[in-house]
Amino acid sequence: MNEMEYKEFYDKVGKINGWNFSKLKCTSEGVKWDFYEQVLNQCKHSDVLLDIGTGGGENVINIASSLNFLVGVDISSGMIETAQTNLKKSDVSNVRFCQVSSADLQFPDEFFDIVSCCHAPFDSKEVSKVLKKGGTFLTQQVSEEDKLNLKQAFGRGQSLKEKDGMLKAQYMKELQEAGFSDVKAYDYNANNYYHRTEDLLFLLMHTPIIPNFGKRHHDMEIVKKFIEENRTKKGIRTNSKRFMIIAKK
Repeated sequence: MNEMEYKEFYDKVGKINGWNFSKLKCTSEGVKWDFYEQVLNQCKHSDVLLDIGTGGGENVINIASSLNFLVGVDISSGMIETAQTNLKKSDVSNVRFCQVSSADLQFPDEFFDIVSCCHAPFDSKEVSKVLKKGGTFLTQQVSEEDKLNLKQAFGRGQSLKEKDGMLKAQYMKELQEAGFSDVKAYDYNANNYYHRTEDLLFLLMHTPIIPNFGKRHHDMEIVKKFIEENRTKKGIRTNSKRFMIIAKK
C-alpha cells in the first residue's frame, strides 16, 4: 500500500484497538532474524538513529539504551499518539516521536548515522538525504507471497497475483539510484501457527492482508473453511515471508 493508504488504514485501526497486539498468540518457525537486532548490529553507542514508520514506538524504546539518540516518525497520528503514551510509561529519555511523512523527511541533510524502516513505506532519495555518508539504512518489508494460503482462500489480498520479489527488486534499484553503493538483500519464508480462531480473526481485522475483511457476505464462511483445512497440532498454519535490505551510503 502507498503512504496515504497506510495512514488511513492504521489511523482507523489505531482508534479501534489502540495497537495492542500483545495478546495475539502465534508461534513461528523458520524466522532467520530479528529486525531490530540487525539494526543494533550496525550501530555504535554514539549513533543517532531515525526509525521510519515507527508505529507505537515499542521497538525504538526497547533499543534506546544502545544508542545516543533516536527519532521515530510515522504519518499516522494514531500511531504517534500511542508512541507518545508508550514513551511516557517508560524511563527512556533519549527518544522523540513526531508525525512526519516518509516522502518529506523534515530533518537536516546527513543528520542520522542509521536509518531503519520496518513494514512501512519509505522514499530512497529522502533516506539518502538525511543519512550521513558512510551511514547504513536497513528495511524489512512484507514479500508478495506472505500469507499466501490465506489470500488464495479468499481470492483477494495484498499483492495477490503479483510476482514475488518485485517489491524487493524495486527498492534495491531505487536505493542504488539514490546513491547507495552497497545494497544487499536477505529473505525468509517462515511458518506461522495461530493458536486460536480469535488470533487469526484479530490478524485479519487489524491488518490489510485481506482488504475489507468481514464486509463481504461469505468472508466468515471462508475463514471457517480455511481453519478446517489448515488446522494442525501446532495451530492454524499460514506463512510469513519477509525480505530485508541493508544498504550502505
